[in-house]
Amino acid sequence: MSPIIFDIKQLADPRDAIHRAVEGLAAGKLVAMPTETVYGIGASGLITESVQRLFDLKNRPDSLPLVFLVKSADDALDYVPDMSPFARRIARKCWPGPLTVLFPGPHPDSVISRLPDEVQKMTCGNGWVALRVPADTRAAEVLRLNAGSVIMANSGIGQAEPAVSATELLSAIGDQLDIVIDGGTCRFAQPSTVIKIVDEQIDIIRRGVIDEQSLKRMSQINILVVCTGNTCRSPMAEGILKKELAERLGCSVESLEDHGYKIESAGVAAMAGGGVSIEAVEALRNDGIDISLHSSQPVTDRLIQQADLILTMTGGHRQILVSNWPAAANRTFNLARNGEDIADPIGLPAEYYEHTARQIRGHLQLWLNDPTQTIFSTSPDGDNPNT
Repeated sequence: MSPIIFDIKQLADPRDAIHRAVEGLAAGKLVAMPTETVYGIGASGLITESVQRLFDLKNRPDSLPLVFLVKSADDALDYVPDMSPFARRIARKCWPGPLTVLFPGPHPDSVISRLPDEVQKMTCGNGWVALRVPADTRAAEVLRLNAGSVIMANSGIGQAEPAVSATELLSAIGDQLDIVIDGGTCRFAQPSTVIKIVDEQIDIIRRGVIDEQSLKRMSQINILVVCTGNTCRSPMAEGILKKELAERLGCSVESLEDHGYKIESAGVAAMAGGGVSIEAVEALRNDGIDISLHSSQPVTDRLIQQADLILTMTGGHRQILVSNWPAAANRTFNLARNGEDIADPIGLPAEYYEHTARQIRGHLQLWLNDPTQTIFSTSPDGDNPNT
């Protein structure tokens, strides 16, 4: 059997290949397509015979279940409704991207429970649910247009390495596929990293694109403080929060990241690389806080995506962020929870900066002392239990 091949580069409209892939999945075909890592083989989770073909082709060991491809980290909650805050943090920061995550499951409220019984056994029979959100735009578009679950495995069969180009794929297993989307060579040309998340811990099952150090960084709690120009209020808040949190953790400011926290500041109208105001530096100097080396930066997509908590100096700043990044609304708050704004001291005498620093410190302490804010929870030995 020879597969139907759609070479994206040769098509007048590359969307034709995407539509044929979606049609093929709906018809129960095995569809091979590129991801950002390697070529994967997809099957519709609604069609038992299709998943069985994929299962038999891979001869998958129990330790590595077939993978559910999902559209986004938010959609992943449909598959793992009881995902922990720690796991959600990893998912938000890593997805879309070259990471496959194994969760205990399936949960009785998961969409997986509505799939055919045999499909559930082939995907979750070992007690784990494997999810991935691909970053490749072609795979993402297939998921967007497809109705129902897409189940995928990489194209490595037996001891063979998975294919990173359509040429390799066709040479190795072309006669066992129905449709091949030829998208050239995959971006990373190596498999995704596979991890398990259990009890707030990461266990690396297979090493891949994302290394251990990157995973550690992504598991940190990121706090972003935002003002307008990132030259006085938010740098002061960043400096104060670092000192207060380090004291509570029993560590130095320099080792906060080793204890699981990364604190940054930015401005909604900031220029990159600007200096901090002299008055702001002086306002904190007596408290032993040095922000003289601060360099301003604008708010970016990356900063917003990575942030677990975003504190704004005013309601106007929050509104700007929520308008531009609505998905971050439930992580974005006014620093002052009583509704007041932190006054901008720019251009005013030094005593106004000192007043602003006291105002910021008082509101930050309310956040730090609030027992419902588990993001700041620390154990007696000073370690963050979320890391």
